[in-house]
Parts: sequence; C-alpha cells; structure tokens
Amino acid sequence: MKSNEDIRRRLGLRPVINVSGTMTSLGASIVVPEAVQAVAEVLPQFVEITDLQRKASARIAKSCATEAGFVTASASAGISLAVAGAMTGDDLLAIERLPDTAGLARTEVLLQVGHMVSYGAPVDQAVRLAGATVVPVGTATSAAGYQLDGAITDRTAAALYVVSHHVVQYGQIPLEEFAAICRAKGVPVIVDAASEYDLAGFLAKGADLAIYSSHKFLGGPTAGIVAGREDLVRAAFLQNRGIGRGMKVGKEGVVGTIAALDAWEKRDHAAARAREDSHLKLWHEGLVGLPGVTAVIEPDPTDNPLDRLKVTIDPAKAGLAAWDVADRLAAGDPPVIVRDHEVEHNYFYLDPCNQHDGEAQVVLERLLAVLRGAAGDPPQGDARERLLARGRKGLESLLRFPR
Repeated sequence: MKSNEDIRRRLGLRPVINVSGTMTSLGASIVVPEAVQAVAEVLPQFVEITDLQRKASARIAKSCATEAGFVTASASAGISLAVAGAMTGDDLLAIERLPDTAGLARTEVLLQVGHMVSYGAPVDQAVRLAGATVVPVGTATSAAGYQLDGAITDRTAAALYVVSHHVVQYGQIPLEEFAAICRAKGVPVIVDAASEYDLAGFLAKGADLAIYSSHKFLGGPTAGIVAGREDLVRAAFLQNRGIGRGMKVGKEGVVGTIAALDAWEKRDHAAARAREDSHLKLWHEGLVGLPGVTAVIEPDPTDNPLDRLKVTIDPAKAGLAAWDVADRLAAGDPPVIVRDHEVEHNYFYLDPCNQHDGEAQVVLERLLAVLRGAAGDPPQGDARERLLARGRKGLESLLRFPR
C-alpha cells in the first residue's frame, strides 16, 4: 500500500516513518488491504454483534488450532477479561459484581516477577482491573518450577505467562513446564502473546488461553484476540455484560480481525521476510565505516521470524550519543522513529516490518545526515544529563495533554 500523508497533514500531524516496530504509540502497524476493505464495507451496515462474534470464534479457532475465540478492544483488554472469566465462570451475577470479588472462591493470579513488566501500562494492572490479586512468583531474574508449584493454593484462579521483548529473557520458567505444573493442579494458564507471530504454538505448549493483538503483526484494526478452551473463552466473553462493557469492540474491529486472519493465512510470509531483509541489508551496508557506529543484525528475542538492525553508537567517536541520534531523527523532516527503549545503553534498533515503498532509503539518508553532521553541530551539555532531560521532556509533554 502506498503511504498516504494527506490525512495526517490535514490533521496537522507529522508524517512519521516507523522503524520502531509494531508500537501502539505509533498506530501499531500498516493495516492490510483486505482488512481496510472489510471495515469499509461493514461500517455503513448494521449487524448482530453476538452472531458476528460467533463467526469470529470459528475463524479464530481455525487460525489458532483451538476450540473457540472472540475479539475484544485490545490484547490488554483480553488479559482483564480472561482473568475475570477465570474467577467468575459463567455466573452472571458474579460478572455484574466485578471488580468486587467478595464471595468468589478463587481470586488470585500467579505471575513471574520477571514477567511483571510494562507494555505502556503495567501488565499486573490488567489483572487488578478485574479485581484479582497478583501473586508474584520467583524474583526478577530467577523463577523455578517449585516456586510456581508452591504458590498455587485453593485461592488460585489462573496463572499469567507473558511473552514479550519486555520481559526478562533468562531465568524464567519455560512455558511447557509452567503449563504442566498448573495443569496438574487444575489452574488455567493465560498467555499474553500480543506481539507474537505464532498463533497456535502457545496453546499447543499447554496454555488454556492465548491473547493476541489484531493490529500488530496481523495487520488488522485495533483489537485483541482471545483464543483457547471453549469454557474459558465463553466466561471471558460474558464479561461484556460487566467490566468488559468498557472494553467493547465495534463491528469494524471484529470484521477487520476476521479479514486480517484470512489474509494472514494466505500471506506470502517468505516474500515479506525477503523484503524486510533487503531493508536490513541496505541499512547495514550503508552504515559500514562510519566513525563510532557499529551495526549488527539480530534475531527477535521471542523467536518471531524477524530480524532487526542493532545500531550501537560510541559517543567519543561519533560525536553523538545514541539518544542524540534518536532525537535528531525524530525531530527531522521526515521524522524517523527508531526502537529506542534501551537507548541508555547507547544503542537503538531499526525494525524493518512497517516500511512503505521507498521509506527504507529515506531512513538511511536521514541516519547518514545526522551522523555525518555531528561534527558541525555537536550537542550541548553533558550527555547523561541530556538523557535524563529526554525522559523528563516526554513525561512533561504527556502531563500537558491536551495542550
């Protein structure tokens, strides 16, 4: 699809180029043409939403090789609804009472400390929104099966397992072991797999529910997918009569998700990888020989079939710190937004999965302009203070909303 800057410019928005990845803050991903068409077709029409969700359930079950599913507002909403359903089952009165859990026998959710991260909001808050209590398992860098087993009591409603680049990538309990321990004691396992390609693998490894984002790698509209065991899917779906009302998804989200799943099944994934690899090669070769710049292609940390370019900056040789480079790219014309969540370690990533035609070349040109111009325009002040000021600036801007 061609990049369309008209709507952004009409609204007075910057036409950014996204090399950060499938980030919600940037609109997540380029929506596939099939989903765009499906959304456009359904928007002027009326539809019985529950029946539409039944159609979505069949489509999700096929894609995820499981029993059932439904579409909700987001993956984060899916966590809250799945947790709520694990506590209430199909008890409609209990559903209406949440987040008041008085009288419910099981209200605790187990979560490894190394998985207790933020994806823009704390993952444990999505649990607490349902009224559940989070029970930490292990420490941030070490969790073991015996600790999980020992945390299970007659108050345990579910266990949440997070698959994300944000979590600690070592010292955690593997999903297969995690699920086996929980299954032995009748505890359902919910996997937050919002940004993952693998639609069937987590359920195959023992999860009872898997939660995905429709609007990330699938290229659908903003929505979340809950897939898995029929009774747990039903209990989570019934939360639309309670706390899920504020997390409801429209007809366009459901129809667009069905279309995105159809398109995913037909997509030439090898061709998509080849296109992304060509971007990585362009960037990698273009940065060779620049003073203070090291570029290395790295695989995705959660084993998605995707590589990224890690760009490490030596400030003494490059004349800029990594955060200076990221900021100058973001402030330029066109703005280029890199994957900078670890930029304090003097590196950032270039993600190739959301490029319109010609944008990869623009990214390289902007990078070269910033790096080659460093000598003539050195940053002012202490580098670490600039980093601290960068964080403060972001929060101050947020706190000024809507100005």
